[in-house]
Amino acid sequence: MVSSEITLEAVPSVSDIEAADWDACANPRGDPASLDGLDTLLSSEATGNSCSRPVYNPFVSHAFFSAMEASGSATVRTGWGPRHLIAKVGSAVAGIVPCYLKSHSQGEYVFDRGWADAYERAGGRYYPKLQASVPFTPATGPRLLIRGGVDRDAIGTALASGLVALCGVSKASSAHVTFAREAESKFLAEHGFLQRTDQQFHWHNRGFASFDDFLATLNSRHRKAIKRERREAVANGITIHWLTGSDITEDAWDAFFAFYMETGSRKWGRPYLTRSFFSLVGESMPEDVLLVMASRNNRWIAGAINFIGSDTLFGRNWGAIEHHPFLHFEVCYYQAIDFAIKRRLKTVEAGAQGEHKIARGYLPQTTYSAHYIADPGLRRAISDYLKRERAYIADAGRELSEAGPFRKLADETP
Repeated sequence: MVSSEITLEAVPSVSDIEAADWDACANPRGDPASLDGLDTLLSSEATGNSCSRPVYNPFVSHAFFSAMEASGSATVRTGWGPRHLIAKVGSAVAGIVPCYLKSHSQGEYVFDRGWADAYERAGGRYYPKLQASVPFTPATGPRLLIRGGVDRDAIGTALASGLVALCGVSKASSAHVTFAREAESKFLAEHGFLQRTDQQFHWHNRGFASFDDFLATLNSRHRKAIKRERREAVANGITIHWLTGSDITEDAWDAFFAFYMETGSRKWGRPYLTRSFFSLVGESMPEDVLLVMASRNNRWIAGAINFIGSDTLFGRNWGAIEHHPFLHFEVCYYQAIDFAIKRRLKTVEAGAQGEHKIARGYLPQTTYSAHYIADPGLRRAISDYLKRERAYIADAGRELSEAGPFRKLADETP
């Protein structure tokens, strides 16, 4: 794109941006993030990079954000007021930051309530704040969405500066870019944002041809435990089904929503997503959705929703109306591994938290966020805290990896 003046604006709805423009920024062809070395993500003049297989992340698609907002799940009423930041070169959309003005810290999975409490005890006003993220979705992906064929460094810089300016205009205390790519976090640090790390547990496909191939990489104790869990999970006449595309009927969505509400109400008190959200994603992105459903006596009893990227299966919500030993592990973790192997996907991201995933072959993975804090005093205090937190996360990741279930070189043969 020919270099010219970059202009910025914030819009109150994803519907104010053409789907084609949004998706050209969100999932551009030849995204350099699919290459080795994520530091190329925002390199200057990264034009014409070709990849054998462009990266596709369903969570940053226009269809997903549209479903979030049109369903009433992420709206001003629920405390998620859209403020999507757009960078234009001339009249052309060159970059976007999906962003919300928030009145609380719910549904984010990167916890800053301690920051809010400390600031308000000191007489400050933490809310509203800006949240650059995918609502209710703790999955890593691009947050500075930049169209291919532009000066990525210039557009990235404009978007970073725009978030700071939008903070001032919105009278927000801060701007939080969560579950960003590592390169984006580092790039934002160069523009005054604080870096934060956390930890999830991901499964990595080593070119397995079957689940048994994966099991063969585990030590004897964990291998036997997983086999036992899988047997017991379906021991009571339970069958497991994969539903994608047109196989996902409204009856299936009704059943899954009942699971989601029952389990979400017990865990969180108030589930975030509305029933219409699921119908909307089923209509607009059916091939990106995998429902793993459990049935007993010709009745759906449990299920998990996953989203399918070009190289990653993203596990999201789970629920059940009957509770059976190990069924959660089977539906959420083992079936996801089976599906990833069949589809030759590289990774399964099984959502936030959960050290219990390690015994099931999911290993620690660092996640990244970046935070702009307007008040200098609060910024200094958080900066000091984050230095200690980053060191703790790094040490914990090393220890948990060493305690993983995989066979060591001196271990017994499978």
